[in-house]
Amino acid sequence: MKAVRYGMIGGGQGAFIGGVHRTAAAIAGNWQLVAGAFSSTPEKSRASGAQIGVAADRTYGSWVEMLEREKALPDDQRIEVVAIVTPNHMHAPPAIAALEAGFDVIIDKPLADTLANAQAIADAAARTGRKIAVTHTYTGYPLVKQARAMVASGELGAIRRVMVKYTQDWLSRPDDLIGNKQAEWRVDPARSGEAGAFGDIGTHAANLVEFITGERITAICAELAMLPGRRIDDDGAALFRLSGGGRGTLTASQICVGDANDLAISVYGEQASLHWRQEQPNSLTVGRRDQPTQTWHAGANRAYLPAALQAIQRTPGGHPEGYLEAFANIYAAFGRSIRGIASEDGEPGFATMADAIAGMTFIRASLDSSSKGAVWVDLSTII
Repeated sequence: MKAVRYGMIGGGQGAFIGGVHRTAAAIAGNWQLVAGAFSSTPEKSRASGAQIGVAADRTYGSWVEMLEREKALPDDQRIEVVAIVTPNHMHAPPAIAALEAGFDVIIDKPLADTLANAQAIADAAARTGRKIAVTHTYTGYPLVKQARAMVASGELGAIRRVMVKYTQDWLSRPDDLIGNKQAEWRVDPARSGEAGAFGDIGTHAANLVEFITGERITAICAELAMLPGRRIDDDGAALFRLSGGGRGTLTASQICVGDANDLAISVYGEQASLHWRQEQPNSLTVGRRDQPTQTWHAGANRAYLPAALQAIQRTPGGHPEGYLEAFANIYAAFGRSIRGIASEDGEPGFATMADAIAGMTFIRASLDSSSKGAVWVDLSTII
């Protein structure tokens, strides 16, 4: 297929996730970065563009300038998609403007800083008819997709319980905020939005639950906390209920000393259970009461995996693929969607607006529950 031309907003010098998006798009192979407004500071944006290798005349001083000038270019030259990799408070304005300018959008999670701004993005997508994808990275792992397929097939039976945790330690010390650009905006409610850890990584955990089980979280009882001197949650845990009747627990913390990036999920059904851990992403364990425990392994040459999963892996078994490749699978799927190419398994391959709004509703409900003393909150009541 012809590569999708895209422009990036944010992701300049000193940023983390912008480089991840660019690398993922390059691995996907069906994307081409041709423009960007890489910083809110024009000089930094131009320096970043030069460092990345974007032409000077397509490196812009602001995202407003990028949208205006790119829209004026001939159809076969201008960008087709805008990738938004800014702090959360700067998701909604450029996303809505890009959609209304006729560009599709791929945007980092969470969708926005507030539920209201997230809904405004969703409304703009519906109004304009443009495509939009949200990068919930962990759904791009082949064995996470296999876990989803196993649940959907009925192999586990009705889901009874889910346990998911996403724990990190990079904000566990008071001085972790000093000179750390990534930490500074994440602990600032004006830029991060309504939630801290529960917005940053709790949404990943909740999304993973819903993706694998195929069910929505319908109610939550959460307690969020923060270290002294912090203004936004950096630790929390919750009970939740699923639409199919199952129950679960979710922990999201950035102050758990010794845990670098420990996202792990266990799903228990009537007949079997499955267990996946992001730090060992190429293995999926399946447990049964009266049979030996199975371990599934990822790999492009694993004949027992469905063809659709073999197709999104780039190396034989035993050659680990991880975070960047999972991210690339999301870009590749969105690129195919833009070109009108159907997926082999019938799945979109990226988080949809419904998924993203569900994540934002999860955040709002968690905050409401915690602020009222860890009471149960029905997500259907969140507006």
